[in-house]
Amino acid sequence: MKYTHLKILFFDVGGILLTNGWGHESRKEAAKKFGLDYEEVNALHNFIFNVYEIGSITLDQYLDTVIFNHPREFVREDFKEFMYAQSKELPDMLKYLKEWKKNYGFRVISINNEGKELNDYRVKKFKLHEAFDAFISSCEVKMRKPDPGIWQLAMGIAQASPEQCVYFDDRIMFVKTAEKLGIRAFQHTDFETTKKILNDLKDENLK
Repeated sequence: MKYTHLKILFFDVGGILLTNGWGHESRKEAAKKFGLDYEEVNALHNFIFNVYEIGSITLDQYLDTVIFNHPREFVREDFKEFMYAQSKELPDMLKYLKEWKKNYGFRVISINNEGKELNDYRVKKFKLHEAFDAFISSCEVKMRKPDPGIWQLAMGIAQASPEQCVYFDDRIMFVKTAEKLGIRAFQHTDFETTKKILNDLKDENLK
């Protein structure tokens, strides 16, 4: 396939720029810290988290189902504070993407699965507006990866054809979904590899 002039970079957030907002490791840590039955919490989480990620319920409603379904010896705000604290910047990549975007003027849009409260916190806390021109977040668009519709919506908003887009994700399933739509897609494995791909794209676009 011949790629036309690159217009848009689509980036995932969790696993590339930041840690995952509420992944299984964080839930295991929560179980230890708050004295929870991890298996019970995880089963309830898996039952309802997708509903939270597409914005159909709030974080409090998620917690009502998964954590506060019976009396606890801790308060809701302490648990939520713990959840927010699980979001951390990964080394190098976010800082580099912000500088790279500023220097070369590419349009960059996130396509990410995240519940609204966690998503809003992460955007503000880590100044993600410096890296992205727009956010196609599952909680706002009522779709989540790997639904092909979320990439199609992103391309429609960007007014770009598949061959004008490049997508980065740490999960190979999502990379393959993007590829099936005709988008050139790369699995992020480490900072140096993705840095080289970005610089190659910049050079390619200048030809």
